[in-house]
Amino acid sequence: MSNQHSVQALSWRRLYLSRAKLKASSRTSALMAGFAMIALVEIQLDFDHPIPDGLLVVFSVCTTVLVVVHLFALLISTCILPHIEAVSNVHSITAVNESPHNNMQCYIELAWAFSTVIGILLFIFEIAIICWVKFWGHSRNAAIAATAIVGPVIVVFCLFAIHFYRSLVKHKYERSSQNVEELEHMALQLQENGPVTPPAVTGTVQSV
Repeated sequence: MSNQHSVQALSWRRLYLSRAKLKASSRTSALMAGFAMIALVEIQLDFDHPIPDGLLVVFSVCTTVLVVVHLFALLISTCILPHIEAVSNVHSITAVNESPHNNMQCYIELAWAFSTVIGILLFIFEIAIICWVKFWGHSRNAAIAATAIVGPVIVVFCLFAIHFYRSLVKHKYERSSQNVEELEHMALQLQENGPVTPPAVTGTVQSV
């Protein structure tokens, strides 16, 4: 009975983790996609100082990819999150089996990666490009300074992402090893105690 409750608790933990990831992905993606669209619409091009065509192409491509990536993450979150929310609001132990978070775990991880890793990297790169487009005809030193700041930030971000991923994998490995040890301990206890069989019902027949 305790083993069944442990399995159900683990399933609920996965459900809540998937729901938290989808909520964070939807909020982050909506915010960054909105910022990218505002930057695309509100940027003022200086026609007195022509901007190189290659720089404009890089700016348009980066902005488009940034918006598409975040909208894709937002689409996945919008499609899956209502089904998980409906199950999480049901106060029943077995209701977790009706949630699609296990079958769609790959899509949840994809939305999480698009929103928090690829999307943030593109957003940081977008800031540097906007500085070049904005200050091209006024002060290229300002654009160079912005690029000099963005470069180390991207390196630090990548190092942090790798360190965080390795720490998370290590934690999951330790938890899995602990669960395996608990299962082996339970199996040994069952072998030592033997299967529990119900007592046989015997009766006596009296002859008259």
